[in-house]
Amino acid sequence: HQFKQKELLALLPNIITPSKRRTTRTTIMLSACASSITRASARTLSQHRLQASAAVSSHFAATTSKRTVTSKVGDRTAEHAWNKSCYSGMDYTISEDATVFEMVEKLAAYDVGCLVTKDEKGNLSGVVSERDYVTKVALLGDSSEDIPVKKISTKAANLVMARPYDTVDACMDKMLSRDIRHLPLIDDMGQVVGIISIKDLIKECLDEKEHTLNQLASFAVGEGGHFVM
Repeated sequence: HQFKQKELLALLPNIITPSKRRTTRTTIMLSACASSITRASARTLSQHRLQASAAVSSHFAATTSKRTVTSKVGDRTAEHAWNKSCYSGMDYTISEDATVFEMVEKLAAYDVGCLVTKDEKGNLSGVVSERDYVTKVALLGDSSEDIPVKKISTKAANLVMARPYDTVDACMDKMLSRDIRHLPLIDDMGQVVGIISIKDLIKECLDEKEHTLNQLASFAVGEGGHFVM
């Protein structure tokens, strides 16, 4: 009661301010501590995430490196093409003494473009094709009934041939390098065992590509594939 109201009011800032200052310092310290803890927690969490990501990436890489697409048709041969060829279900030979007219009739009947010619002993003597007829008979105006096949056929000595175990790629190279469309197949004894056309080889190539694409598609969605342990 010794103080007047004015004097009391003047003292209030001195009484309250230290308390406010202490409170402010405490708040700042707590805030700094919380920020430090938050930053430390964030760094720790980030490190854990990086470690986990690295572990997952390492595991995925190790797994992926062991997963490969395998193909059972990577070594397709002339025999594969022959087994699917229209020639495999027909008599693809003709006597070299037959007339060109008979040859044309057989080509038309079986809807093929080439025949293997044989001599009187039944041995391979050459091949004759529709191209031979067009360039060596039709364009010259000769009668196909009067010309023997052996007069227009390609002789055995000049033939490009393949083995049943030759790859499709090797057969394709032979055809393209010599600009031919048919390959007689002979065994190790030199006996003719079949004939394939460029169309047969193209079908094999397309089948192989389709098979590979199907495997890759299955591999991409997690199906199929082969894991090497």
